Amino acid sequence: MIKKIKVEDVRLGMYIHEIRGNWLEHPFWRKSFMLDNPKDLEKLIDCGLDEIWIDTRKGLDVAADQTVTEPQSNVKPAIDDEPQKIKKNSVSSVSIEEELESAKKIHSKAKTLVTGMFHEARMGNAFEIEEATVLVDEVNQSLQRNPNALLSLVRLKNADEYTYLHSVAVCMLMVALAKQLKLDDEQIKQAGVAGLLHDVGKMAIPNEVLNKAGKLTDEEFDVVRQHPQRGFEILKSCYQVSESALDVCLHHHERVDGKGYPDKLSGDALSLFARMGAVCDVYDAISSDRCYKKAWGPAESIHKMASWKNGHFDETVFHAFVRTIGIYPNGTLLKLKSGRLGVVIEQSKKNLTTPIVKIFFSTRANAHIPIEILDLSKGTDSIVNVEDPLKWQLDINHVQGI
Repeated sequence: MIKKIKVEDVRLGMYIHEIRGNWLEHPFWRKSFMLDNPKDLEKLIDCGLDEIWIDTRKGLDVAADQTVTEPQSNVKPAIDDEPQKIKKNSVSSVSIEEELESAKKIHSKAKTLVTGMFHEARMGNAFEIEEATVLVDEVNQSLQRNPNALLSLVRLKNADEYTYLHSVAVCMLMVALAKQLKLDDEQIKQAGVAGLLHDVGKMAIPNEVLNKAGKLTDEEFDVVRQHPQRGFEILKSCYQVSESALDVCLHHHERVDGKGYPDKLSGDALSLFARMGAVCDVYDAISSDRCYKKAWGPAESIHKMASWKNGHFDETVFHAFVRTIGIYPNGTLLKLKSGRLGVVIEQSKKNLTTPIVKIFFSTRANAHIPIEILDLSKGTDSIVNVEDPLKWQLDINHVQGI
């Protein structure tokens, strides 16, 4: 029986049938689930909802929960105490300047690790992934200290290094997105490792096809489309690889409308991790220089993806991704009403449309000006346009200090 109840009456052991309202207004990516985690109970109570719908055929009822003595084996007993408090994270926040040096070291370490693992895969050798798990923990901690530092580095790659650094970038984006979706520590770790390994199947693709500068023939494109299945087969040989990593490797090119590959999965057949992988993979791909295509800017990439999201991406996951990196992601060059140019260096906690920018150039004087850090959520200046750095002959990475 489907029943509407007040949020304050929710208990562990209930089956949540539906949480109505915009997905952006509450921390749950699932429409329905068994409430068997005290952390989820606390999120429900704290997220500002007044009522939810439960299914008493699948879980406890408000009136019946007092008499149930043997709940299902996978359901924790209902409790009358206050929900357990989430432990405060011991990682302290720091400024982006403080975190940037650590982030650069993690980025370099990740590049070395992925290059080594992928080389072993190309040689047909098995590889250990324990180091990948350790790396993901370091990524997670860096994002906790200041998410802007590592996320500023995801576009730091050239066409020759694309395959390796794309996997590094997707790893970092997956961890950041998992944190935005309020996944637990183990799921965050799985998401990061899955991102790191998702494109290992490209090591089974001939280099002359993988790195071809021109347009692929139909036959060559069919070869490239084999990389999810080939990667799945490679990872199956490594017994330490989790099911989530296998799933993301095989299904990161699937679409919610069923028009992806290799299995044409759609809707509920796609796991959360596969949906996350699809968003992170596409964003980094289109915002990176390739051997056959120049990158779109960060903000343009988000705009393009928003126009595709109804058929291509899971809407909830895409919205969470935008909350993660911003409408104007780090590295976006903006022209302000004052005529000044600034590059986005941090996201504002107040509003996705008012990032923190580093001002450095006057379009009216056509000259560099003293650097100023401006929080657009606090000032009177505002965004007029997203600019192409090539138009102004600017190296955005240099301006950002990366």
